[in-house]
Amino acid sequence: MEQATKIDPFTLEIVKDSLLATGDEMFIALAKTSMSPIIYEVLDYASGLTDAKGQLLTQGNGVTGFIGMLSFMVKETVEKYGEKGDLNPGDVIIINDPYKGGGSHLSDVGLVMPIFHEGELIAFSANKAHWTEVGGKDSGSFTNDSTEIFQEGLQFPCIKLFEAGKLNEGIVEIIRSNVRFPELSLGDMWAQVAALKTGEKRVTEICDKYGKETVISSINNLLDHGESISKQEIAKLPKGTFTAESFVDTDGLGNGPFPIKVKVTITDDEFICDFRGSSPQVPGPVNCSYTGLVSAVRTIFLAVTNPKQDVNDGVFRPLKVIVDQQSIMSAERPAPVSNYFETLVGSLDLVWKSLALYLPERLAAGHLLSISSVTLSGLHQDTKEPFLIVEPSVGGWGGAAGQDGASGQFCIADGETYNVPVEVAETKYGVLVDEYSLRIDGTGAGEYIGGKGVIRSYRSLSDGQAATVTFGRHKYNPWGINGGHEGSPNDFYVEKSNGEIDGPYGFYARYPLQKNDVLKLVTATGGGYGDPLKRLAEQVAKDVKNEYYSIEEANKLFGVEVDPITYEYKELNIRE
Repeated sequence: MEQATKIDPFTLEIVKDSLLATGDEMFIALAKTSMSPIIYEVLDYASGLTDAKGQLLTQGNGVTGFIGMLSFMVKETVEKYGEKGDLNPGDVIIINDPYKGGGSHLSDVGLVMPIFHEGELIAFSANKAHWTEVGGKDSGSFTNDSTEIFQEGLQFPCIKLFEAGKLNEGIVEIIRSNVRFPELSLGDMWAQVAALKTGEKRVTEICDKYGKETVISSINNLLDHGESISKQEIAKLPKGTFTAESFVDTDGLGNGPFPIKVKVTITDDEFICDFRGSSPQVPGPVNCSYTGLVSAVRTIFLAVTNPKQDVNDGVFRPLKVIVDQQSIMSAERPAPVSNYFETLVGSLDLVWKSLALYLPERLAAGHLLSISSVTLSGLHQDTKEPFLIVEPSVGGWGGAAGQDGASGQFCIADGETYNVPVEVAETKYGVLVDEYSLRIDGTGAGEYIGGKGVIRSYRSLSDGQAATVTFGRHKYNPWGINGGHEGSPNDFYVEKSNGEIDGPYGFYARYPLQKNDVLKLVTATGGGYGDPLKRLAEQVAKDVKNEYYSIEEANKLFGVEVDPITYEYKELNIRE
């Protein structure tokens, strides 16, 4: 320890940045070697490094909802193997147990690799990626009507995929025999292994160059610095207790809505989120684990305190998360969790909603909230081979102080991700994209308007296709702030080839589609911020020109009369 204190701050900073760069390299390596569009196009994965105790050091995220899940995976690995001295160079542990380190659902498969230097455990490389398939009763391993975890796919309970560098062939064969697209799932698994080895190589090089003591000192400095920055930011926040309540629409089995609530307490050096009193775990697959809840709260905690802060476990030391046992937010085996993300984002939204009035410079009005996931399967019309689309959907974000809401963006838990490009969808899958446009529905009015949702329509090009759609925030609209109007819900319809229109729906498992049926996905417009009558009249005229609002809506909602040809405008008396 005495030696560590003599290390100059410049070297510590260089080592810290080298570790961060390693996390970025791991992230890129996984994207470039994966087989599934949901990874290399959508970026539904995360990767990073932890220290020898499982404390997160750096994390590259496509999906913000994974913030913190890597550390839970590693800590379970340490608990199971490390305390017995059963971790060796070349080990790779595979884990997707939702109730422990896995934290989300079975489709998100995590790999963990210990990193040794001169025989001593120094760190772990870890990643978590959404596999296109892990088996289960429904194609894509997404289901809206499971009643227990055993229906949702293969479970990997923190077991060794590699032991001392030797592959466990039995696990590979189990995967190959139990998933519908083994070349994709196993290809993604190998991509994850490659990314882990990239992390191992770089950390070993850093230790060789600077020495183990220097690296450990830099790790401790990184974590302590993260804690210090968070406490500085918490000190700037309003102090007191803030509450919010909402609902999870349904569990997919026709039950619900389910009440959820939070009490947020901010002190000089702590940020406490208490979800006690929310619904118990439910029969259908919208249950979320405690690990998922913590990851959700970490996401909004960063947004409130310091969204530009590099993510590590030190940052979250002042954060406390409290919840009842066997809650919808802390489900226990064998509760189904396939659509856990709807409760995860709902929990996050509660904290957001409770503080939005008090932090207008950081938090906007309500947004689409839902991952709005779509799983579409069938046979390709030309090759007759099976295809599978698994993707989230974009929608509208809420208006905020000084700016309109963003249109066509993923919800907060999806973060820096993308949807499948039209060209890729039409090439690889048995569909034609009839429409991809902004949703214009007259909602989300405010001094700063809510961003627009989208309409995305898939035309089936073969018979016998099936769509499983999970659109939360179908019954409860995105909320406005300071007099801003509500947005609109997430819906989907089916326009059948005979002209019949079925819908709107929010959740639906395996909706049957025949050739030329159109699956029409319609996502939410965000809530508005501030009184619509305070919106600049000039901007209202531009809104009409851009077809965001009609002439009638400009008149009624904003108190502005707009000429339909010249777009000249006149303020009405109701604005005075």
